[in-house]
Amino acid sequence: MTVNKNILTSFGINLDLAVEAHEAVRGQTGQEIPGVAMDKTSYNNATVTTVKIFEKSAEEMMGKPQGNYITIEAPALRDNNREAHQEVVEVLTEHLSKLYNLSPKANVLIVGLGNWNATPDALGPKVADQVMVTRHIFNYAPSEVRDGMRPVSAVSPGVLGTTGIETAEIIKGIVDNIKPELIIAIDSLASRSVERIATTIQIADTGISPGSGVGNKRLGLNEESMGVPTIAIGVPTVVHAAMIANDAINRLFEQYKDTPQIYQAYQQQAVQDTLNDVLAPFGGNLMVTPKEVDILIQNTSKIIAGGVSAALHSGITSEEFSMYLH
Repeated sequence: MTVNKNILTSFGINLDLAVEAHEAVRGQTGQEIPGVAMDKTSYNNATVTTVKIFEKSAEEMMGKPQGNYITIEAPALRDNNREAHQEVVEVLTEHLSKLYNLSPKANVLIVGLGNWNATPDALGPKVADQVMVTRHIFNYAPSEVRDGMRPVSAVSPGVLGTTGIETAEIIKGIVDNIKPELIIAIDSLASRSVERIATTIQIADTGISPGSGVGNKRLGLNEESMGVPTIAIGVPTVVHAAMIANDAINRLFEQYKDTPQIYQAYQQQAVQDTLNDVLAPFGGNLMVTPKEVDILIQNTSKIIAGGVSAALHSGITSEEFSMYLH
């Protein structure tokens, strides 16, 4: 049994991950989606799925803009396995580098989206704090510039609730002043599956809509709004409670496949009505995150910062990064 599309609509759930949107549409139609190409590559500790949306009809079906979506799935991200983490850094570096074509001295802006004070939403600011920034070196200490370094700056603009300013407005003001040739925005995402929390990294060349995973429709960060190519990197850190409950109910009924009088009693509308009742105290909008989310954010932010730094500064080894961290 797959999740009913009505549940997604009823609770206003947006599927941030392109692979999940692809799974949902295929589950509804039972066939391949015209205008979408998918490819998979396996590594020792990761599987990379590339979803390319290249037709308007597919864009509408999947609810995603046309572009490339690269998903790195690595369950080892949850483990204290430095070798596996380093491989994911290298995989991230490899696939991120494929999404842009910049001159060696191109100016790049890193944007860490999210709220420092809410741990599941702190991924972006933590990446911005750990990524290798060098624009000040180019401007004030040019003798320290090494071959293979780019001018990179980073900012964590906060969230509307604490600044009173739309994130996109803050970023546009910075873009107009420093004129980057590429923006890389990092944000926490929402998944429909608990298995993907902190084990999945999505890279997209379509930009990002802050808060979309938790139902907030906001001005996006993309090439159209910023006037600059924008790559988004995200990690799922929360799952909607309705998805967890729906999966639990579905799995319960699956156990009674051989008991027709129970299995046939399953009614998706009854499931939806039950979820509405249970989640009513929260207006139907309850997000769930693991209790160890602080450690998961710490690990994934370090991995993303390492992958982004390696991709942008090809001449600097991982051992040398610490010399340039702010």
